[in-house]
Amino acid sequence: MIRVYLDTSVYNRLYDDKNQVSIFLEMQATISILNLIETKKIQSVNSFVLKYENQKYPILVVCQV
Repeated sequence: MIRVYLDTSVYNRLYDDKNQVSIFLEMQATISILNLIETKKIQSVNSFVLKYENQKYPILVVCQV
């Protein structure tokens, strides 16, 4: 199974300005990756740093790992 590591900036991409084309495309890619994780086609891995960042700013993070 493919494993992916998404840092906090990826999870927060969903809250950025969608009017910029590059940000919109990155947001769509993020949604696609999260859907693949949800349907268990790929696996998300995390780290101490990611857990720490998510705990520090939980309101900004879409997905707690």
